[in-house]
Amino acid sequence: MSTIAAVSTPNAMGGIAVIRISGEDALKVAERIFSPYGNKKVADMSGYTCAYGIAHDGGERLDDCILTVFRAPHSYTGEDIAELSCHGGLYVTKKVLRAALKNGAVNAEAGEFTKRAYLNGKLDLTQAEAVMDIISAKGERELKMAESLREGAAFRKAEKCSSVLLKILGDLAAWADYPEEDIPEVKPEVLSEELKEVRDELRSLVRNYDSGRILREGVATAIIGRPNVGKSTLFNCLSGCERSIVTEIAGTTRDIIEESVRIGDITLRLSDTAGIHETDDVIEGIGVDMAEKMIDKSELVIAVFDGSCPLTEDDLYLINKINKNKTIAVINKNDVEQLIDTSLLADKIKHIVYISARESKGVDELRRNIEEIFRLNEADFDTATAANERQKRCVDKALEGVENAISSLEIGEMLDAVNVLIDEAEQSLLELTGKKVTEAVVDEVFSRFCVGK
Repeated sequence: MSTIAAVSTPNAMGGIAVIRISGEDALKVAERIFSPYGNKKVADMSGYTCAYGIAHDGGERLDDCILTVFRAPHSYTGEDIAELSCHGGLYVTKKVLRAALKNGAVNAEAGEFTKRAYLNGKLDLTQAEAVMDIISAKGERELKMAESLREGAAFRKAEKCSSVLLKILGDLAAWADYPEEDIPEVKPEVLSEELKEVRDELRSLVRNYDSGRILREGVATAIIGRPNVGKSTLFNCLSGCERSIVTEIAGTTRDIIEESVRIGDITLRLSDTAGIHETDDVIEGIGVDMAEKMIDKSELVIAVFDGSCPLTEDDLYLINKINKNKTIAVINKNDVEQLIDTSLLADKIKHIVYISARESKGVDELRRNIEEIFRLNEADFDTATAANERQKRCVDKALEGVENAISSLEIGEMLDAVNVLIDEAEQSLLELTGKKVTEAVVDEVFSRFCVGK
């Protein structure tokens, strides 16, 4: 493979920048553009050692640098790696990278360093995917889950299931192909028990998937309610800035305003909507129609009601429209006298929170209710779990094969048919870990990575 190079630090000014070079000629490229102080030679440097010197492009001095050497196979990619740490200016960083490219390296593609680590057996595919999850983690729970995957938790569980299925396939093949030999008969009841253990392990791999997905991707959330109940004030309160215009005039918000906000460990992809009510205004009516559509599109609905006055006809219309589990009724303006009767709300909506959006009170209670709705407090992020749609799809296919095999045994089908189902499950697990996966799948996985990683 070619020797690749890229800037592995963010494309922004900073204290230092790192140019990573990996491949068979990585040290030769480094030697052409870096001169250590003293009598050191790059070619003589051992792995895990550093040298201080000058980066240059021909006769042009570029910057003072520190060169760190990693020798194959004891490196991130499994290849020789040279990393040049220079001052973190954008221009000087580009000049050092260009010098590397002029002297034998080629531009690394997105995720190519980690892709090479996978191809060279340093990581399995689930561990490689966890690298990007670690980089993009926004909170403690996300980081904990990503680190668990990076340490191989999902791989070990998949390998455990795979080894059991391979043993079963071997026993079935031996019993079917060599009937004349003294091979113990495969008993359906024993086989069923073994498969049930695999089934339970696979179920545990997807049990926390939705909770993990919510932590990684956030929750599509619509803030809805009739005009002037404080939807935009709540939106601004959660956003931490004046994103929505707030006035005493009903119908100020006519379009959908969006913002991503962080509440505890959860990212809410908020949409502030027009007030839902009867209107003859054509433009306002379009906004109301969009707001009603957001109710069905969103994963979470925050329905805002004005606690300082009784429920109106528009409130009652809204209550009947949002009769769904993932809804939180927010009683706003609880800093003034309360005139609202919440008994009807309590019959329709389980989660009711009292807040003062104007004074930013009640946000913690809102967070607790969101965590309860999505069962984040019940999720165990220390255990192995499928981390993305690709992994979940593989586990689901494997689980389907195992469950169908169990059902086939229970109704007395031939072992040949059971063998086919188990083999399909095994192939899905091999795809999960990357032991048997198409080049297109590998390319798709690493295309989501940043260049330099």
